[in-house]
Amino acid sequence: MRRTAFAVFLREYEVLTNPCCNVVKGGLVLQTQYWDTYTGLEIYGQLLPSSTWTIHGLWLDNCDGSYDQYCDLTRQYDPDPSPSVLPDGTPVPPYTGPSVKTFSEDFGRWDLLKCSNGDFWINQGAPNEEFWAHEFSKHATCTSTFDVACYESDYKEHQNVVNSYEAVVKVFQLYPTYNMLAAAGIVPSNGTTYTLAQITNALYSQTGAIPYLGYSGNGVVLDEVWYFHHVLGTVRTPAQVDSVHGLKKTMTGAVRSLQDHQFRHAVKLRSGGIVGTMSVHPLLSAKLPTRVMMHDALMLCSISMMRSSCAYLT
Repeated sequence: MRRTAFAVFLREYEVLTNPCCNVVKGGLVLQTQYWDTYTGLEIYGQLLPSSTWTIHGLWLDNCDGSYDQYCDLTRQYDPDPSPSVLPDGTPVPPYTGPSVKTFSEDFGRWDLLKCSNGDFWINQGAPNEEFWAHEFSKHATCTSTFDVACYESDYKEHQNVVNSYEAVVKVFQLYPTYNMLAAAGIVPSNGTTYTLAQITNALYSQTGAIPYLGYSGNGVVLDEVWYFHHVLGTVRTPAQVDSVHGLKKTMTGAVRSLQDHQFRHAVKLRSGGIVGTMSVHPLLSAKLPTRVMMHDALMLCSISMMRSSCAYLT
């Protein structure tokens, strides 16, 4: 019996410490969203969607606000890397090859392209696909479970890039921030403002936690939301997820948003207040009946290429 229990322990330890089975860098996984009011490329047809926030990214945090970046320059697809030189002095050369948009096209992922290009993942001041390339190169290359070595022998070039984009979109869809705020009567407006308590209460009522809220315009224009998580398993096929604390920021002052009809209105806050910390909750609440629980929804990100040795014991 003791020998069997020890064997199980060793097996579970192997799974937890295997970088192909579990995210080994960082301590948190952040899903981050923007509320931009313009793209800068409206005349070229690059528009923001209506009634939804847009994707910033999905990356690992070291529990102190820092993160690794550009961890594998052989998978560097960013045409305008930022930073262009890493802290250790290593230069990050600009990418000049085919657009990452072609990677999804090669796999026939037109659905993913529609979600990213027209619906959710919109750049500001440059084509959308350059933003996607930046996020993969800077962040996903530091997520061990997207390493090429973690795929089976029938891996196809750029498959991990497409898989990472699928994970980014699906985790983003867990958090319909616009709908959660609108359910409490909070909608973007150039005239109406909202208290910090109204916003945090609306998000808490739908998620069971309060995320980090970012702002601009002297501290009263809400333009970013970060959802923090612990993840057990791969970001592609996590076995367990829970949300954790956000960060504190002070909001002050007032600001006017853009009025042009081509641009979106801003979400404005009244002066004063502190963004609260995010409380721990293992699963999303069921307040929105059209949503699924966090654990179940993240399992939809499952990719069949994960090594069989990563199977979790039950």
